[in-house]
Amino acid sequence: MAAPTLPRHVTTTVVRPLGTPVPLGFLALAGAAFVTAGLQLGWALPPEQHAAAVIMIAFAFPLQILASILGFRARDTAFGTAMAVLAGSWLVQGGLLSVGPVPGARHVLGMFLLVTAASLLVPIAAAGTGKLAATAVIGCAALRLCAAGIHELTGARGWENTAGVIGLIVTVAALYAAAAFALEDARHRPVLPVGRRGPRYDAVGEGIEPGERREL
Repeated sequence: MAAPTLPRHVTTTVVRPLGTPVPLGFLALAGAAFVTAGLQLGWALPPEQHAAAVIMIAFAFPLQILASILGFRARDTAFGTAMAVLAGSWLVQGGLLSVGPVPGARHVLGMFLLVTAASLLVPIAAAGTGKLAATAVIGCAALRLCAAGIHELTGARGWENTAGVIGLIVTVAALYAAAAFALEDARHRPVLPVGRRGPRYDAVGEGIEPGERREL
């Protein structure tokens, strides 16, 4: 008598691969950094600071928060942390700009910008030299925040100009990194150098699940 045949259960796994959020986060950073640099270097008149505040709050903040969430979902803690910290800094700066000069707020803002710059050292240290282009962008953003914080504390015009110049560097670096990572993700191969060290992500790789990334 033949043994009874047990029903076979077929398990289907549906994978939703994530596109890299790096271009989104860096493009948001580039837009806000360029507008802020324009204010600091005197390219825009002081009354236009309210428009800059809108850009920080309505453009940079939500896009970088979204990039942060996607970064954490893709298991890139360093990038997700950096984007969340920068998003919060734009929200604070935009909020203070939108209400106009507040007595005594310069020193509080200066201290906040300095601690935000120091906070970015955490994701920079976590990222290491795996993706030098991304690390360089975040490092330049930290330097800009540091210079801006010193300006708020001292009121020295020289530090404001320094923050503006660094902001322009951040803009160019962020645009380049965004383009490089977007092209790499779209074509599944390096197009522009990003200083990547170690293995790239694979659609299916050893030790990872289908559709996951080793890194962004």
